[in-house]
Amino acid sequence: MRILVVDDEPQITRVLRASLVSSGYEVQLAKDGVEAFDSYRESAPDLVITDLSMPRMDGIELTRAIRQIGDTPIIVLSVREQEIMKVAALDEGADDYVTKPFSMQELLARVRAQLRKSARQPQEATHLSIGDFEIDTEQHSVRVRQQDVHLTPKEFALLLVFARNPSRVLTHRTLLKAVWGPAGQDQPEYLRVLVAQLRKKIEATAEPRYILNEPWVGYRFDPDQSSLESTDITTS
Repeated sequence: MRILVVDDEPQITRVLRASLVSSGYEVQLAKDGVEAFDSYRESAPDLVITDLSMPRMDGIELTRAIRQIGDTPIIVLSVREQEIMKVAALDEGADDYVTKPFSMQELLARVRAQLRKSARQPQEATHLSIGDFEIDTEQHSVRVRQQDVHLTPKEFALLLVFARNPSRVLTHRTLLKAVWGPAGQDQPEYLRVLVAQLRKKIEATAEPRYILNEPWVGYRFDPDQSSLESTDITTS
């Protein structure tokens, strides 16, 4: 599968290219958003990995441009000081993020997760069977670990958004808009309460395994209870 890597730091692109190629992927490189978008339109990669801070067109603008013409998974690379930019990229449609410095094992795991999610493409189905979950959108019924679970309409709506975006980081703003509409985007307390209610009904243990917190950003849904372990290891 073909991966487009976008970063203006040659050291980063060298490390990423070597690791991805050794893992069996074909890799294309771009040094900024303008070059990346041209490459995207020409070659239609299976996944995009992009830095946020770049000349000419940054990662947020690149994400916005790609989302106007395609739904290719996008993973953004950020530093800890880029919290606002990271959330903005996710709101524009990026699927995941990795914070520098990071381990290649973590990045490769997130690449695999996004490619699996892209291959499943459950968005248009009326019956979703994903991991431990079976969801019937017409009957508004849910089974978790082969047990019926009764949800309120809002709980069902939230679970459906998660199920249609497995492994993807969804920001608070994205989830609020999806469940409550534009009027709910500035009411984060609604989401905290609803997530807590949903967790009580679907989680198998006191420690959340399906709905995972992404601190200061939002939530990630892992329907297979196979959450990714993050390690703070430099790529250099």
